[in-house]
Amino acid sequence: MTVLFTSDTHFGDWRPLRIDARPFKTPPEMDEALVAAWNAAVAPGDTVWHLGDFALGVGAERIAELLARLNGAKHLISGNNDGPATLAQPAWVSVQAYAEIEVEGRRLVLCHYAFRTWNGIGKGALNLHGHSHGKLKPQPRQYDVGVDAFPYRPVTLDTILASRRRGGVNPRRPTPRSSSPPRPTAASPTAARRGSSSRASPSATPSAAASAPSKCSSSNSPPSTAPTSASSKSQASPPTSRS
Repeated sequence: MTVLFTSDTHFGDWRPLRIDARPFKTPPEMDEALVAAWNAAVAPGDTVWHLGDFALGVGAERIAELLARLNGAKHLISGNNDGPATLAQPAWVSVQAYAEIEVEGRRLVLCHYAFRTWNGIGKGALNLHGHSHGKLKPQPRQYDVGVDAFPYRPVTLDTILASRRRGGVNPRRPTPRSSSPPRPTAASPTAARRGSSSRASPSATPSAAASAPSKCSSSNSPPSTAPTSASSKSQASPPTSRS
């Protein structure tokens, strides 16, 4: 059994097509692409933790149909766009606003929202979240697992950790490479006379700063204990302005 993570699928929702520039013409087209990508990555015996905002603008019958088509045992960490029709679906193995689990020997703290600090941060625990759609600059040991950060599919912990080892580049927005070398520019006589007297200024590297904790909230349901053993709950900053 493989454990995978995803978030912010927004099945049935027009907004990601405009706000996040998802390459689909309509929500139904997006939905079909998301289902196909999910099932290509997830086997029937796998487990998927969905970190919120599963669907919006569709009824309970459509949500049930989508869940039935998606492979794997599915847990929901509720997001701000998960309404009663999503939360009440019997296809979810569990529904909660917060969970702490262990995967491959790594302690993981799961919430829809990104944290400033979390339980076990000083002992190597990782914070996996959604909500920011690949636009939030992460802290160390913090990862956005949404479909706008990892192109439209659930991903394993190994894939999540490898994304940071590649330099933290958003997999959906790789750094472009120039197809031709830069054109040389002629130096002015003044610059030529200065010769080696010019020096480049060293660049400064910012360092991460610790911040005071705040609380993770969910408008849909209170936090409950995760299927695996959970320790004390972490604290999160309030959600961003995205509705």
